[in-house]
Amino acid sequence: MRPVLLLVAALAALGVAACSDTIVTTVPTQASSVPVGAGGVPVPGPGGGVIQSVIEFRANGNATSVRIRYSTPIDGLVQVVTTLPYNASFRTSAPTMFLALDVTPLSYPFITYPFLSAQIVANGSLFREATSSTFMLETLSVSGTSLP
Repeated sequence: MRPVLLLVAALAALGVAACSDTIVTTVPTQASSVPVGAGGVPVPGPGGGVIQSVIEFRANGNATSVRIRYSTPIDGLVQVVTTLPYNASFRTSAPTMFLALDVTPLSYPFITYPFLSAQIVANGSLFREATSSTFMLETLSVSGTSLP
């Protein structure tokens, strides 16, 4: 009986050692000197610089809580349950990019005039917008391909 217990203990220890996580954290010591676009290729701008676009996802209205879904090249798909107003932005040097934003109201307070707005802003200009003024808890979706 005792050799069996020792064998089980040895196998368990070996299994734990084989299943342990290895986490490697690499933190950059300085900023990249040449930002790159899609596929790792630098995107030239006027005067040889790199075009930097600022993309903003905005949600406004009087819903008490909303579910927001959008995608960025850094974070991938993001889903947040939050209160309004909500604003998220990122910079990119990609020459074109498909952008999408979904805003779903989860609840409204007792009000007479509900309102919800979903906006994508590219470089300070409104790119896409959807609005709703009903109590229906339906998703507002806006999307499109943006150019710098």
